Amino acid sequence: DHKVLGQRLAPLIKFNLIKKARLLQRLGARQGVARLWSPAAFWTLPRIQRLLPDAEQKQADYLSRYLILCAASGALERAYWGPLICAREGLIDDGDNAYPALERITHYAGVSGSVGAQRIRPSFAALAAFAALIPGSRYLGRLNKSAGLEVHAFASATELIHAAWTINGRAAALADIYDDTDLAAAECRGRDGETLADTPSIASEVPLYLLWPHSRVVRLKPGAALLPDLAIHRHAPDKTHFHHQDEHWRGMVLAGSKQEAARLLAALHPHAIGVPPRDSLLRKARNAVWTVADPRGADTLLVVKQPVNIRWYKRIADRNKPAKGLRSWNGTAELLRRGIAAAEPVAYFESRDRTAITHNWFVCAHVRADATVRELFSAYAHGADSHAGIARDEACEQLCAFLLKMHGRGVYFRDLSGGNMLVHKHDDGRLGFTLIDTGRARFYHHATPLNQRIADLTRACNKLDGDGRRRFMERYLGALGRGFSLRHRLAFKLYDLKVALKRRLRRNALYQLLRR
Repeated sequence: DHKVLGQRLAPLIKFNLIKKARLLQRLGARQGVARLWSPAAFWTLPRIQRLLPDAEQKQADYLSRYLILCAASGALERAYWGPLICAREGLIDDGDNAYPALERITHYAGVSGSVGAQRIRPSFAALAAFAALIPGSRYLGRLNKSAGLEVHAFASATELIHAAWTINGRAAALADIYDDTDLAAAECRGRDGETLADTPSIASEVPLYLLWPHSRVVRLKPGAALLPDLAIHRHAPDKTHFHHQDEHWRGMVLAGSKQEAARLLAALHPHAIGVPPRDSLLRKARNAVWTVADPRGADTLLVVKQPVNIRWYKRIADRNKPAKGLRSWNGTAELLRRGIAAAEPVAYFESRDRTAITHNWFVCAHVRADATVRELFSAYAHGADSHAGIARDEACEQLCAFLLKMHGRGVYFRDLSGGNMLVHKHDDGRLGFTLIDTGRARFYHHATPLNQRIADLTRACNKLDGDGRRRFMERYLGALGRGFSLRHRLAFKLYDLKVALKRRLRRNALYQLLRR
């Protein structure tokens, strides 16, 4: 709990929910209070939505994980969630956005809204699933020691039950946790109690229940842990992650079904994808970027990105970093997890040989765009009031709102050039912005600090003229209650100087030799 010693020191004592419950139980027992209940604990949806748009799904995740840990503590006789019926954090949405003067936990003088407006949230099903499996069982212990992954075992009169999950945005391969025979014999149930037709390939932030007959002995593999460096967007609508690993390659495929994943794997596996073809090559510098036909049909294209020219000093500096294809996958997954539009990821693959640093691929959907922000800002800087049917004022206003949302959700993009922001104009006039080249992005558990925001914006506004920059920055900073100060203007001047210097150096023969 970071509230005890702060974010930096909290890992030293690892004062988690189980330790807190057991401490409270001991303190109560010393004072003659033998029974401990937790009458209410919940996360409000607005609190979750500060960073994550999938608030109702995350509420259900938190509920399941919280109650499983309460049961694991052995200190609580009873544990309850928060309100049953409430628009803001209830397991059932009453459809009435007005918050009651008295929070509704156990006593209801009345229920707001109408019966027809009420809607069951995922957390209601998650509570029912937990209640059907865990209460009345015997806790056998946590089965792994690695950070970020939780596997807890319970035994009922008839079943052995494992509950497994990871921290947010991460994954662990079930094949790295269990033997194949144990996985094949398991009945897998989702967080909401549904029986899964196919055994998933990963454990994720969404709790997974695995059930065997009571008499079966199931042991975890030594070293069961998170997949190193991998991030996922677990709540991607109607999609499932399929982990792949063979003798030479590892990767992940995001698909709507097991059959779809098999088609994608057959077409996009490194043995099948081949070298960049000239007729569909979009770019070839540090990275080769090209298009391939989508094996799912529908006359759509996929975009493949592979590093092909990694300079000697980058080989040294990046030797301990994840492969570039994995970094692109991670950046895209984390952006989407935070509700920021990016090209939909389809797959990534990398060689298991760490010395083969160019043998990795990132595959994503081809994004339709009417223009890039670079093209818009260049046209506006040369006096155009409109470009590609997009007026200057509407572009600046809507881009400003997009970047405020992005930074408000803890994204520091680090490569926010205009060419990495694709623009699509919808039929109703709204502009959609999609980010590409996501591998450098960094992410916070809070809003992005101002200095990092300014670093992003100096890149984004590089093609705008001076007056256009001033107006854009006054709009952006005004939304934060700040002015466009001399210090901020100096950051833009320094970035302009850096760009000019790089352009001059590129024409220098010695510089070109050193960069080979």
